Amino acid sequence: MASASNGSVTVFEEDQENNASSSVNFGTLEALEHVRKLTDVSAMTRLLHECIAYQRSLDLELENLLSQRTDLDKQLVNLQKSAEVLEIVKADSDYMLANVRSTCDLADQVSGKVRELDLAQSRVNSTLLRIDAIVERGNCIEGVKKALETEDFESAAKYVQTFLQIDAKYRESGSDHREQLLASKKQLEVVVRKRLSAAVDQRDHPTILRFIRLFPLLNLEEEGLQIYVNYLKKVIAMRSRLEFESLVELIEQNQNHVNFVGCLTNLFKDIVLAIEENDEILRSLCGEDSIVYAICELQEECDSRGSLILKKYMDFRKLVRLASDINSYSKTLLTVGVAEGPDPREIELYLEEILSLTQLGEDYTEFMVSKIKGLSSVDPELVPRATKAFRSGSFNKVVQDITGFYVILEEFFMVENVRKAIKIDEPVPDSLTTSMVDDVFYVLQSCCRRAISTSNINSVLAVLSGAINLLSNEYQEALQQKMREPNLGAKLFLGGVSVQKTGIDIATALNNMDVSSEYVLKLRHEIEEQCAEIFPAPAEREKVKSCLTEFGEMTNMFKQILNAGMEQLVASVTPRIRPVLDNVATVSYELSEAEYADNEVNDPWVQRLLHAVETNAAWLQPLMTANNYDSFIHMVIDFITKRLEVIIMQKRFSQLGGLQLDRDTRALVTHFSGMTQRTVRDKFARLTQMATILNLEKVSEILDFWGENSGPMTWRLTPAEVRRVLGLRVDFKPEAISALKL
Repeated sequence: MASASNGSVTVFEEDQENNASSSVNFGTLEALEHVRKLTDVSAMTRLLHECIAYQRSLDLELENLLSQRTDLDKQLVNLQKSAEVLEIVKADSDYMLANVRSTCDLADQVSGKVRELDLAQSRVNSTLLRIDAIVERGNCIEGVKKALETEDFESAAKYVQTFLQIDAKYRESGSDHREQLLASKKQLEVVVRKRLSAAVDQRDHPTILRFIRLFPLLNLEEEGLQIYVNYLKKVIAMRSRLEFESLVELIEQNQNHVNFVGCLTNLFKDIVLAIEENDEILRSLCGEDSIVYAICELQEECDSRGSLILKKYMDFRKLVRLASDINSYSKTLLTVGVAEGPDPREIELYLEEILSLTQLGEDYTEFMVSKIKGLSSVDPELVPRATKAFRSGSFNKVVQDITGFYVILEEFFMVENVRKAIKIDEPVPDSLTTSMVDDVFYVLQSCCRRAISTSNINSVLAVLSGAINLLSNEYQEALQQKMREPNLGAKLFLGGVSVQKTGIDIATALNNMDVSSEYVLKLRHEIEEQCAEIFPAPAEREKVKSCLTEFGEMTNMFKQILNAGMEQLVASVTPRIRPVLDNVATVSYELSEAEYADNEVNDPWVQRLLHAVETNAAWLQPLMTANNYDSFIHMVIDFITKRLEVIIMQKRFSQLGGLQLDRDTRALVTHFSGMTQRTVRDKFARLTQMATILNLEKVSEILDFWGENSGPMTWRLTPAEVRRVLGLRVDFKPEAISALKL
């Protein structure tokens, strides 16, 4: 059966293929028409075969369908059973649908009734609110009238506010009530303005506050704000005028101690307190905008009254004439050389006063600007406008004028005190420098600090420029004057008391230069730190930085002068040491073992050299700064090592002589290391390397120390110098030295 079925399937598939490849679609009208049109026998035969194949495929398909009859019958029976159940389900669903439709209709009816009820309720509520509003309007009108009769203005204003709120909501009705209320409101406004005006005239602050609080209730916030701020301006103006008049009275009585700073402080204090203490009442009028408005309005009072105080101060101190006198004095001093200028002590008093006045103004301005910037709900355009009003007001213009006088006075004070410090320069007990150094830099430090405190970049730059000029000219000249004395070296070794004095003078002059270069750096660092705090703007910082670079140049210049002076001192000392060094040329280094042993007991030259150094140089140590003494000793060492190198290159050595040179070099290094805080090994590096070469057993051993084998040692000798040193050994052959590859 399996094979038969397989065969039928194969035939069926072949027939299907034939049918698929057939050009005629059997079973259609088109196929019939095609058959009728055939005339060729071969075509008819081919079509017949195709038709037979198509018939076979149909037979197979029918057999396949009939084979499925049993399963289909079973499924049909099941469907008949399901149909009965479906009829029951259909009946139930029809019943449920009828119920749902009934419920839906009922819900629509209920929701419609609810909407009608809700509309009716809202209309009733609206009607009740209107009735309440009508009643409330009547009550407000009656309340206003009664409150006006009893002068209960607060209650009257509240009734007016309530009526206006109701009227804004139900404006389409109650015109009669509105007219009555507006008439009462107008009457109340007249009374409030009249009473407030009287209270302002009498400076009755509690009454003023009472009536000002009514303006927001009457929708007159802006008018109330203007009246109240004008009242504050009048109070401040009156207090300031009284203080200014008492100030003028003291001036007319020829009093020297007139407190302009206190007068200006009180003005600023009154303005600040007016803003701080009235913050609540101002905010109740127009919110934070009221604060800005009040600050700007009161700034006008600051501009007028503050400018008067500063101008009076300038007149009192005669700053215009004083500046003219200073300019004339400076010109006279340059041409004639003798003149009596203003007293620097008085000038310092004026400077402190000006600084206090300008700092007061700057602190006040900063406080007010930060107050405005700290408000959150202010119109953004108000902040820059208010800030500009502060920075460009008349008060700030007068501050700029007085700052100009400050610069003139500060430069004069600085120049005069520096010149005085140079003139009265004298030794200071237990100090390595003279009085001039500390005095000059104290004056410069004070003047620069004061200039930075003005918070004015132009003042700072002018004072810094003046300080640089003083340091690079008059002060530098004073530093160099001591070192220009003729025959300084001869005086240093004449003998007697004058030698000690000359040594002290020379050491002090060098110390002055050394300490001055340190002080310049400290001053620059301090100015840089203070300016970084005061001037946050990059452009201003760049200006200060550009000016401060000259301080660095000044330090380098002082160091150059110091080096020149140190070289002059060394040139005075080295002639006392040179004879001992020249004596080394007579010492033999072609040693036998007996001579080497004898040198260990009787040193041939090192101790005499060290004694000469101690005698001629070490006595200056307590007179010099540590930095100067170290530099001095190092210069002496430079002289010694260079001279020794020349002498050694002219001598001949045995191996024991090389050992002797190594021992001598070590003794020098050990001794000089104890004389200075800086390392001296690098100074003796060439000598040490020469001794190492002269110690070698044979020429080729140099390669154990040269090039890649040198280890941490850096050779200071060139290959040519190494060969030359090797040539100093009496037992090394020139051929072996020449054959070295260095």
